[in-house]
Parts: sequence; C-alpha cells; structure tokens
Amino acid sequence: MHIQLPDKMNKEIFQAIIDELDVAIHVIDCDGVTIFYNNAASKMEGLKLEEVIGKHFFSVYPSLDEDNSSLLKVLKTKRPVVDQQQTIVTHTGKKATILYSTYPLFKDGQLVGAFDISRDITEIKDLSERMVDLQAKLLDNKKPIKSAAAGEQFGAAFTIDDIIGDTPEIVKLKKLAQRVAYSPSSILVYGETGTGKELLVQAIHNEGSGVSKPFVAQNCAALPAALLESILMGTVKGSFTGSEDRAGLLEIADGGTLLLDEINSMPLELQGKLLRVLQEGAFRRVGDTKLRHFKARIVACTNVEPLEAVRNKRLRLDLYYRLNVVSLYIPPLRERKEDIPLLVEHFLQKLSSQFSIYIKGVEDRVSSLFNVYDWPGNVRELQHCLEHAANVMTGSIIKLEHLPAYIAKHYRKGPSKNLSFTGMPDFQSLPEAINMLEASLIKEALTKCNWNVTQAAKLLKIPRQTLQYKIRTLKLDMEDGVNL
Repeated sequence: MHIQLPDKMNKEIFQAIIDELDVAIHVIDCDGVTIFYNNAASKMEGLKLEEVIGKHFFSVYPSLDEDNSSLLKVLKTKRPVVDQQQTIVTHTGKKATILYSTYPLFKDGQLVGAFDISRDITEIKDLSERMVDLQAKLLDNKKPIKSAAAGEQFGAAFTIDDIIGDTPEIVKLKKLAQRVAYSPSSILVYGETGTGKELLVQAIHNEGSGVSKPFVAQNCAALPAALLESILMGTVKGSFTGSEDRAGLLEIADGGTLLLDEINSMPLELQGKLLRVLQEGAFRRVGDTKLRHFKARIVACTNVEPLEAVRNKRLRLDLYYRLNVVSLYIPPLRERKEDIPLLVEHFLQKLSSQFSIYIKGVEDRVSSLFNVYDWPGNVRELQHCLEHAANVMTGSIIKLEHLPAYIAKHYRKGPSKNLSFTGMPDFQSLPEAINMLEASLIKEALTKCNWNVTQAAKLLKIPRQTLQYKIRTLKLDMEDGVNL
C-alpha cells in the first residue's frame, strides 16, 4: 500500500485532524525525524508532544533498531507491515499491548517517510486471556463456570429441554439436534440475532458429550484479527514482542466442542488458517514450529444467511463447505408466534424465582400486542421485555404500562393487518372468535377515520346504521379505538 502525501497539506490542519483520532499516529521522514505525532500516541507511550516532534527517532527511542521498529523497517523496505501485535513498556514504565500497521509515505512517487497507526488493546487482550483461563478450568471443574468480570457463561449450561416451543419448525429442530449430537461432523448454525444460537449449540454439546468434555465459545467479532488468532491458536514465547507460552482455545476445547460465533466476522486470512486446521486436524501456536493435533468438534454460527455472507466476501466459500456438513436453521420469533405463550410462561417462571415475586401472567392487551409485534430482537427481546416488566410492575399481572415504551407504543398504532385467529387470545367458541375479529376490524376502521362513523362505514362497506348497531353491541368506545 502506497500513501501519496498531498502537495499542499497544511501541517497545522493535519495535526489538528490526527489529534482528534482515538488511534495513535506517528509519522517520520526519510531522515528518521518525527514530523507528526498525535495526542493518542502521546497518551499511549507516555511521551509529551514536544519530546517527540522534530526529534530524531533514535534520540527518543535509543533502544530500537531496524529489527524491532516497524517504522525503520518500512523506511528500508518500502513495504507495509500490517496488523501486527506487540507488547511494549512505555516511558512511564507501563506495560502495554498494541496492535499496529505501518506504511511507507510517498510524494510524487518518491519515498518521503513512513507512518505508524496503532491502538492500545491491553484491556481487550487481558480480558480475553482471563476468559481463556476461565474456560480452561472446564478441564478440571467439569461444569459451567461464570466470569464476574466478563459477565458471560463458560461451559454448556443448556439442554434440549431448554429449547422452548412446539411449532413444527422447533420440533424438527430439536429432533435434528438430538440426531447430530453424537456425530463429530462440523455444524453451521444460522439464525438472526437473539434466536438462541448458542443455546442450541450448548444443548447439542450436552446431549452428545455432557459435562465430561469441554465446551468453549468465542465471538469472532469481538477481537482484532491478530489477537483473535493468538487466542484461538495460542502463542509461544518470542513469537512477538512480549508474547508468552499460552494455550489457545483449540487446545482447551480438545475432545469437546469449540463454538465460533459470528464466523462471518472473522478476517478472511484467518478463515484460511482455520480451514487448514479443520482439514488437517492439526495446528501450530503463533510463532511455533511444533504441530499439535486436536479432536474438537467445530460449530460455527452466523446471524446472516451463509451464502449471502459468501457473496459479500465475508465468508470463504471453501470454509463454508467445510463447516456446512450439518446445517441448522433457527427461525425468527415472528415466524413462530404460536410459541410465544410457551416462551412467556417459561420466562415468567424464571423471573418469579429470580425476583422472588409471584407473577401470575400477562393481561389480554399484552397478549394481543405480543402476537402482532414483529420482535426484531427475537426471543432475547421477548425475554428482556418481560424482565423490564418484572422490575417495574405492581401486583401479579403484567400490564401494557409495564412494558418498555418502544414496544408498548405499537399497541397504539392500530391492529395488525395480518391479525388472524392464531394471533388472538384464547377463545371458547366460534361466535366469540368472530366477534373478536369483527371488533378488531371495526376499531381499525374507526381509528383510521378518527371515529367518524360515516367514513368508517364507507371504509367497511356496510350501512352507517349497521355500524352504529355493532358499536353498541360490541360495546366499543373511543378508548377502545386506541388499538390492539
């Protein structure tokens, strides 16, 4: 990558721009003199701007040379160094892990310097390594453990019975999960955010392996590429500056299950390395020459349709075929609304125990709203909605006013055009069901016409007198016009 320096770049303006960035930027000329150095770099390295700008590189960093300075290396080779990780000791004595990329700087085709862009990932690295250590305890504890710092569950806590629903799609999914639980084949799980992908994977693990084998999970979108590789593969001392001998998740998961969530967020280069691991059943720690074998089942999850991810170059086609040996799809909640009553009952039981209160159920208006709302956040959104209600409710029934405002407001927008018998509260007879549907349609028409009976009658294509009769018979009033 060659960066062309603009002819009329004003140094003061450029300095003001880079000082606003939250990444550290250091620019040197061909003589090794610093010409730009922003506030983020000053904060990260513990140096004042006046101690660096205008000073020769070696006078500021006397211990560095071409072998351990990417800026000097790029000046010599004219080739970029991209996405590297190293641990440094700042001038204040603080140990920091940084992720950096360094590029040559050209003007009119001539090399005029080099610049470095770096980010302090110390906290992310430390937290990730603590999470890896916690997951490693699975080998000894043989039971799920919880990280208070990360707030995440490690180990497989859920079973097939925790997959709530009796719609045909969910029943089929449960049967497939039980069937593939004892197979070593890779699995690709697709489902929108909040549908319960990790719950399903944990259930498959427990069905086939139980607590006797490790279950390890990693979100591929949560870490920078270089750090994710070292977390997965492990590291050896000396593989990069400040590295230590550490086992990666592939070793920790050996013999069990490794879940790679949001696999479509993994950098393509690392996807290629993962493909080789899957094909060969072996890997090397970062910087190591020793080949290590493993026998963990790899389960990958994606929240976008896998082939769409392939088309958008977010997922390698060859890795897709290697992972998609077994394919499982979790339907969104809007496609299985018949399961909502079961899910509500399940979550209310858990919340009653968690909050030490008695929650009898939800009122009819809430049931109606739940059945017409689209649930973009799926089952997780329903769970959080009920938890919100449990925190603010009075009495034993969850009412409309107890729901989060962004959900409750959908009740006031009018009945859904897709409202059907399956979307209604329970009824005991056909006449009652017909009356309920009729009342819903009449209220929708009246609401659209601002309760002008004449206009509503024309919209419904019935006589005005008939509409007035039905309003009286069904006991509708203006307040009822505030929608299902």
